[in-house]
Amino acid sequence: MSPDKLVYMANQIGKFFASNGHDTAVDSISDHIAKFWDPRMRKQIYAHLDQGGKGLDPLVKEALQALESKDATAPVAARS
Repeated sequence: MSPDKLVYMANQIGKFFASNGHDTAVDSISDHIAKFWDPRMRKQIYAHLDQGGKGLDPLVKEALQALESKDATAPVAARS
């Protein structure tokens, strides 16, 4: 999937949860992406994030950074 499409999708999720307040929104965005995005999609958005995350809303960037840290420390079997 193209990075532009992933950015669009992530930002839509962010917009949905933004009204919940900063901390809750970040947690909710992270949880949603962890539950519903294929590991390959997450890997692609992390690569985009690692290259600067152009186009990602600030809440989404923060949520993805937190999720990337969790994914990196998860056992290998849980990441795929």
